[in-house]
Amino acid sequence: MTQLSNPLVMFIYQLAATYAALILADEGIEITADKIIALAGAADVELEPIWAALLAKALEGKNVKELLLNVGSGGGGPAPAVGGGATGGAPAAAAEKEEEKKEEEKEESDDDMGFGLFD
Repeated sequence: MTQLSNPLVMFIYQLAATYAALILADEGIEITADKIIALAGAADVELEPIWAALLAKALEGKNVKELLLNVGSGGGGPAPAVGGGATGGAPAAAAEKEEEKKEEEKEESDDDMGFGLFD
């Protein structure tokens, strides 16, 4: 088994490249393959240039700090549905209103069950 086929070794290479990119972003330095290789080399991790180049290309033009701050935000919601003209949107809106009415009717208040908040 070669060293590169070992999953643990590959993980270490990926982690070193990622940390190098994060260090560069934190310092406000442009993320390039050469800089990633240099930082990884300082940690005694010898990266193949192709992997550093791929990571640098993936992060090119992106604000890494902004990406990290918005990890949990989900990047927005689904695109809204577009109606198919004047007649396409009306039935959908009517169906939504009917569904809301049905849901409201199904809900029972605490007063209907014989107990309330202050009983």
